[in-house]
Amino acid sequence: MLKDLLKNYNIILASGSPRRQQFFKDLDLDFTIQLKEIEELYPNHLKAEEITDYLAQLKAKAFTDLKENDILITSDTIVWHKNQALGKPKSLDEAKQMIASLSNDTHKVITSVCFTTIDQIKVIHYTTKVTFRKLSTQEITYYVDTHQPLDKAGAYGIQEWIGFIGISNIEGSYFNVMGMPTHLVYETLIQIAKS
Repeated sequence: MLKDLLKNYNIILASGSPRRQQFFKDLDLDFTIQLKEIEELYPNHLKAEEITDYLAQLKAKAFTDLKENDILITSDTIVWHKNQALGKPKSLDEAKQMIASLSNDTHKVITSVCFTTIDQIKVIHYTTKVTFRKLSTQEITYYVDTHQPLDKAGAYGIQEWIGFIGISNIEGSYFNVMGMPTHLVYETLIQIAKS
């Protein structure tokens, strides 16, 4: 259905995330992947979804050669906990510290998605609340040592072992925690196609 609406558009997904790429395949969309390196820095005064909105748009600005029927999609996800943004950990030790800080507490996972055409820029964001039960040091160490936490905001993947055994409650979109509020992406692409 969406594929037919978008048949005259070139969808460009600017994400190296295998999870986001799989979402687009599962949404049955034709798309290409284009990556441009940027430094993901943001002003210190930004909070929560202001950060992800800013970074999603910053990633889009690296693309200066969009054509008539291109829809560029850039996105960013953070874990927001205790008034602080947790991005991707830089080391295994930092990953363990991040997960330990999330243990026995509730945090927010915020994703912003920026849709850029030559005529418009549209940014959406979505927040999911996630609660972890109390995790033992052994559980945290096992997860960090046996999975790849370094490419994930907040150092965990909800779809992995730590999510199976550790997450006791979730309010909002599960897929958002994996990196994309797919229902909103779908709705927004329909709006763009019909505009």
